[in-house]
Amino acid sequence: MPSLPNISGDEAIAALERLGFIALRQKGSHVVLKRRTSDGVAGCVIPRHRELAQGTLRGALRQAKVEVAAFIAELH
Repeated sequence: MPSLPNISGDEAIAALERLGFIALRQKGSHVVLKRRTSDGVAGCVIPRHRELAQGTLRGALRQAKVEVAAFIAELH
């Protein structure tokens, strides 16, 4: 399993938007993103922090049904 880089919440949101997610709403520092898939709707919540904890980011990617390798490819 590839290692996740240390990134900010804004960087994670931008990468997920490039993967087809749309930011639906924000409450405080947390942004809700969703996208339609062949299996239905996938979504996640990303906090807009300066640096995301590894477990937080990995959990959000799991919830969004996004492979770590695909996510890392969209960071660059």
